[in-house]
Amino acid sequence: MTEKKLVLASNNAGKLREFRAMFAPMGVTVLPQGELGVSECAEPFETFIENCLAKARHAARETGLPAMADDSGVCVDALGGLPGVHSARFAGEPKSDDANNRLLIEKLKGKTDRRAHYTCVLVAVRHPDDPEPLVAYGFWEGEIQETPEGEGGFGYDPYFYVPACGKTAASLSAEEKNRLSHRGAALREMAALLAKRWGWA
Repeated sequence: MTEKKLVLASNNAGKLREFRAMFAPMGVTVLPQGELGVSECAEPFETFIENCLAKARHAARETGLPAMADDSGVCVDALGGLPGVHSARFAGEPKSDDANNRLLIEKLKGKTDRRAHYTCVLVAVRHPDDPEPLVAYGFWEGEIQETPEGEGGFGYDPYFYVPACGKTAASLSAEEKNRLSHRGAALREMAALLAKRWGWA
């Protein structure tokens, strides 16, 4: 592969910015799937890795280009890993950060174990039937606090307290969050894999 083009199996503007910032120094052009007319892919699975692989293969199949997908969410120990892959729609449709957070706090009432972590899984495939997808994981440890704090971030960030920083994810600057977050860790690992396995250095 001479031209380093990668389809991102997402139309999320924030994610697109993060991916472009990470891979631009490697000479990789990241294209959002919507720009190439890729339809939304179903995510019927109960694990991040399976949903991720389905999205990456789907985008590669519809574009004929290498593709990358990410799936991420918050996993709460006391809830057996929930919301997990259902993080974005924990409280049902239409998806709402406020409703999801209310439901999470409600389910944690009376529980002393507030430990949680964000998980991010990234999968890259050279083509739809790639037998060797690249897989990168990132984790971010924290705990769920009762009251929201901070103006930044999205999703569960106002309630996700990071003991190492002494504040919530929503109280961190964008730079701090990129350095510490699950997605930042997974992106750095994926950049190394692309260089090592695909020669995209």
